[in-house]
Amino acid sequence: MDFQFSAEEIAIRNRAREFAQKELKPLASKWDEEEIAPRPVLRRAAEEGYVGLTLPKEYGGSGIGPLAAILVVEEFAAACANTAEVVFDAMLGPSKVIEHFGSEKLRKELLPKAARGDYYVAIAISEPHAGSGATDMLSRARIEGDSVILNGQKCYVEDIDSMHAALVYVKFDDRPGAKNIGGVLIDRDTPGFRIGEPHKKMGVRGCIQADMYFDNCRVPKENMLVAPGDFLKLMSAFNLERCGNAAMSLGLAGGALAEAIEYAKTRTQFGRPICEFQGLQWKIAKMAMQYEAARLLVYRAVCNASNGFPSAAETSMAKAYANEMAITVTNEALQIFGAAGYLRSRPIERMVRDARAWAIAGARSRSR
Repeated sequence: MDFQFSAEEIAIRNRAREFAQKELKPLASKWDEEEIAPRPVLRRAAEEGYVGLTLPKEYGGSGIGPLAAILVVEEFAAACANTAEVVFDAMLGPSKVIEHFGSEKLRKELLPKAARGDYYVAIAISEPHAGSGATDMLSRARIEGDSVILNGQKCYVEDIDSMHAALVYVKFDDRPGAKNIGGVLIDRDTPGFRIGEPHKKMGVRGCIQADMYFDNCRVPKENMLVAPGDFLKLMSAFNLERCGNAAMSLGLAGGALAEAIEYAKTRTQFGRPICEFQGLQWKIAKMAMQYEAARLLVYRAVCNASNGFPSAAETSMAKAYANEMAITVTNEALQIFGAAGYLRSRPIERMVRDARAWAIAGARSRSR
């Protein structure tokens, strides 16, 4: 399989790398330490065209394929997990559901705003008693005339500080399984819609997370992006988002590997740089091998996508391996730094914490 990038994709990746190293990396520790969203740089990312990269040109986007978006996510995650999280959701998340499944009216109204960075949509699936087993959700919706009315709770919703709306996965009756699950778009200012207090998280702390509550929230029926019974459509769209999750793990691991190699070149013990010790060379070689294997799995899943969405099998393999690889590589990188890596003055400590987030997030069951 040929993974040679086009000239356009290489240019986008190089530009994203320069942007990430200049605009994101110097402030990544601040956003993590203060637990604040990187709002100013999100505006800059939108102005540079990253937010609307994959949206069609007729709706204000660049119309570029998902592989370029994956490359951007990698570069951003290598510098700052918080910015990567929000931009990845904007490029590969609910906006793609609106594009594929929303009405023409919604596409014309919402996608140009999304491409400009003026409309961020969070995704709300998990509940206190329904995590990976999404079909166990208790939140309910009912159709009344031209409206859909929502009741229930969602938890662990990311991008709360940036979001203007949420794509809510919800059941339309009490039957078990997935046949009655649909997706509804709900604006942040809808009466009866409440957001709880932000969670205090271990990692990716500048990407604000909280629970959502719905108390007879009434939205137009056209906001039902996916009707009950079409849950597999939502899950197929979610596969693209899960590839973005894997790409963030790739970028994070690549950033940690680069930091470890640079440190090994400059840190001296017993009269020579530690990179000259064979045992450490083996460690770095194994880290690099695992990193490159994960890249191939992620690129394969994205390149083989049909109708814009990768397959569940290839996505699952890519995500699982990339997540595990990022945990391993960041931990090994911290070990190379030794005591210095345990200090908050170094980015490795933050990377180790961030790597855990993506291994937990995005794990969803198929219908049953």
